[in-house]
Amino acid sequence: MNSITITILVITVALSLFGFSNKKVINDFIFYPPAIKNDNEWWRFITNGFIHADLGHLAFNMFSFYMFGNIVENFFIDIFHEKGKALYLAMYLTALIVCLIPTYIMHRNNKQYRSLGASGAVSAVVFAGVFLDPTIKIGLFIFPFTIPGFIFGPLYLLMTIYMSKRGGDNINHSAHFWGSVWGIGFLIIACKIFPGFDPIQNFVSQVSASLHLLYQR
Repeated sequence: MNSITITILVITVALSLFGFSNKKVINDFIFYPPAIKNDNEWWRFITNGFIHADLGHLAFNMFSFYMFGNIVENFFIDIFHEKGKALYLAMYLTALIVCLIPTYIMHRNNKQYRSLGASGAVSAVVFAGVFLDPTIKIGLFIFPFTIPGFIFGPLYLLMTIYMSKRGGDNINHSAHFWGSVWGIGFLIIACKIFPGFDPIQNFVSQVSASLHLLYQR
């Protein structure tokens, strides 16, 4: 299978569906900070991203991933050529880890805390896509219209900060925030290591051109 996005999607759906009827898979894969600290079960940083709480949780994450994944994967191939697929996969897998580091620090002694789902890595893919194509139109379920990615991005980050501070909904908003930040950070770092494309300049020029067109109307 040539598409990294489709491969990840298929594996995630298969393991999640299997986990719905197999508690051992969930218990072995879920992000459980005390098991990481006390038993060195570091794989949980990654495996938790391949299981989900329920069908709705899985469907929302995989739909978002599918919508942006192929676009971002193709961007990576255009930018990094033969290294593109490997770097795209590296971004996804490292996002699973990075997005949960703050959660691990906060809950490493909390025996009641557990987390699962690909939301952090999916957020990384979405924000890498927004950074590469800031004028892309994104629809929000709460609004009957689309907005440019460069407007959606800050609104989403502010919302995750607010929801994380408010708490009480059993959603790890911190993972969403740090996954989003890592998607942009990974892209910038990769472009520094493998020069030839300036994502920051690309972002600024696209946003400036979009605002200029808007101003002329």
